[in-house]
Amino acid sequence: MANLQNNRVNVTVTAAQIAAVKAAFQTILTNLPFLTGLTADERKTLNTIDVNNKAFTEDAINAGVNNAALVPPYISVANMKNDLTLFTQLDELSGIANQICEQIEDTKMLAGSEAYASALALYKTFGAAADAGVPGADSIVDQLKKRFASNTGNAVTTAPVAPPMP
Repeated sequence: MANLQNNRVNVTVTAAQIAAVKAAFQTILTNLPFLTGLTADERKTLNTIDVNNKAFTEDAINAGVNNAALVPPYISVANMKNDLTLFTQLDELSGIANQICEQIEDTKMLAGSEAYASALALYKTFGAAADAGVPGADSIVDQLKKRFASNTGNAVTTAPVAPPMP
């Protein structure tokens, strides 16, 4: 459960920073214009490469280079080399990109969790104020409790447990 007094991330990103990151992503796309997308079915049906398959592919390329007379004309060893080189290059880049994406997703999750935990605590506080007869608190509670209304009717479900108040 979140600790309301331990706000691990309390920053915002400036419009200039957002623009710079978007520009950096666009630079990546500009420098890798050949990137493609696959359908879910294509992902399932394509042969994948792992450490063992990579070693096999390298051995096959070397065999093709060293025994060119045995390579049929419909197989391009040069294309195989290019594909494997690109795989290796993109493997390095995807590792870096995955680390960044994981940090973005984790930070987004943490920021959202902290905001939601504080919202629940505030909701609980407004509920206590309404119970104590504080003027205006009832309308705030009525507005906020809509979030917890059941989809099957007008019944209001219990809000998740809010973190303890400091």
